Amino acid sequence: MIIIADSGSTKITWRMVGSDKSANTCTTSGIKKTIKFCCLIAMMNIAIILIAGCRQSVKDTVICVQLDPLQKVFTEESYFEENPDTVAVARGETATFQFVLKSAHRIQDLKINAENLSNGDQKIAATMKAFVGYVRAVNYTSSHSKDAVFPISDYYPDCLEEVESKDIPPMQNQPVWVSYVIPRDVANGDYTATLVFTGTANGKLFKIKKQVNVKVYPVTLPEQTLWVSNWYRPNLLSQMNGNEPVEPYSDRYWELLAAMARTMREYGQNSYIIRGHKVFTWDGLCNIKRDGMQYSFDFTNFDKTVEIFIREGGLKRIEGNHLAWRMRDWNGAFGVTMPDEGRILSKLIDRPRDVAITKPLENDTAQIFLSQFLTALYSHLETKGWKEMYVQYVADEPVDTNTESYIRIANFVKKHMPGIPIIDAVCSPKLANSVDIWVPILDQYHRSYAFFQERQAAGKEIWFYTCVTPQGNYANRFMEQPLIQTRFLHWINFRYGATGYLHWGFNAWLPDNPHPTGDAWITYPAEGKIYSSIRLEAMRDGIADYELLKLLERKAPDKAKELASAVIKDFDDYDSNIRRFRQTRLELLKLLSE
Repeated sequence: MIIIADSGSTKITWRMVGSDKSANTCTTSGIKKTIKFCCLIAMMNIAIILIAGCRQSVKDTVICVQLDPLQKVFTEESYFEENPDTVAVARGETATFQFVLKSAHRIQDLKINAENLSNGDQKIAATMKAFVGYVRAVNYTSSHSKDAVFPISDYYPDCLEEVESKDIPPMQNQPVWVSYVIPRDVANGDYTATLVFTGTANGKLFKIKKQVNVKVYPVTLPEQTLWVSNWYRPNLLSQMNGNEPVEPYSDRYWELLAAMARTMREYGQNSYIIRGHKVFTWDGLCNIKRDGMQYSFDFTNFDKTVEIFIREGGLKRIEGNHLAWRMRDWNGAFGVTMPDEGRILSKLIDRPRDVAITKPLENDTAQIFLSQFLTALYSHLETKGWKEMYVQYVADEPVDTNTESYIRIANFVKKHMPGIPIIDAVCSPKLANSVDIWVPILDQYHRSYAFFQERQAAGKEIWFYTCVTPQGNYANRFMEQPLIQTRFLHWINFRYGATGYLHWGFNAWLPDNPHPTGDAWITYPAEGKIYSSIRLEAMRDGIADYELLKLLERKAPDKAKELASAVIKDFDDYDSNIRRFRQTRLELLKLLSE
């Protein structure tokens, strides 16, 4: 399955690449773009078919070109410059290769065979062989980056589909992706492997061999210190189950959650919000019963979720789910999230206010419930030995108009859970005495950088997050941005001293999502598993860059700062030239090797 999102306004239709099925809806501008795109493809078809007709060998009709994996291959492209450069890595990093195949004829049963990377008796097996699928943009940012790319087709390469073989329509670019995780204990030196692409074109079998080269430097990637958290939605696990409902906390539920955790770990996640099937409340995650004004709490599902993320997800920090939500509109005061006591059905609703019963902390029932819950939770964390790795969300994204209610709830939490750090997506200076782990959005971090430096000097942690914003020239995970800028997120972490990164959507596979394409989708659901994306690969590599820069900082702090500043000139100003970036990376590895 290769996935494409066709859209009219906000309607998404998923179909196969190359399918004859049309989208359900379209716009006038979309029709104009499609006509232009079809004319362009028609001219390309004529040219390449004429060329192909003059050749005898089917191999000559199949183009196979190596490209830098930071280069996005768009459907409109017809010229590719071979880039057979040696991939330079530290032990513990991932060496990635990208090739594009294309033919005037239909390619059937295209397969990728990746031999081991070899250096004498040292062998490294491939860890990923994938076809890059195209996704059609549904929405763009309202404030575009100066570096944004808008292909006439609206198709962006993104989904990494790990399947055995693929049929490719005539004249369609098909990027392929091959990765090798370099073991931490492998010998340094030069490694080579042969990649073999086989299939049938114009009724004849073909086999194309390409040699790839890796130089492993005598540097070992340190254990990850950067905190990375992607929020997730257990209520969408049905999309990994053939769109069949998944009974909350059933064997299938835990199986799919574990599969998601493995993918999260593979891409550097180490801090996890602990959520249940109702996402925005503790209900279900903790079974809460009430007898008069006495509550009892069963943390069985909470425990099992944590244990899965420890075992499968590499969890190092537990993020307690939010305790409060806005009682009215965005500027309204926060109220304590109360147990639903069976009054709310488990259903897919994206807004917390639609699923949460909230009461102001001043309400006697709210205080009784919250005090008993926090006391029980605190005692349970001590019993499980998890207290030292636990942090607590209070309420998401407080603003100046509701900081008073936030402060009251935060102080209540601190009273009943002494020593537990408060973490939240916040930026208001009014919360200086309430928050321990500050997670401002990137542009607010930029504007208030002096304030956050003061907080850091006072012993507080500073992360940053991105979501539907910031837009403009700020790095983010939007598909319209150059892939390298998604990798730059963690260069920004290093450049400005932020020790963590947060995003709201690891599997926010919501229908009719209004956000810019790529914000909610950085992974793709498949049967019993998750497909990654080239953007998630870029983020993983950016995490490795961060750790190598931190390693150099301990050895030569001025040089580490110089390298980072050459790439990240300001919070929203970057050198996105891929060749220059590769030279900077090479210099980083050479300095660490001295």
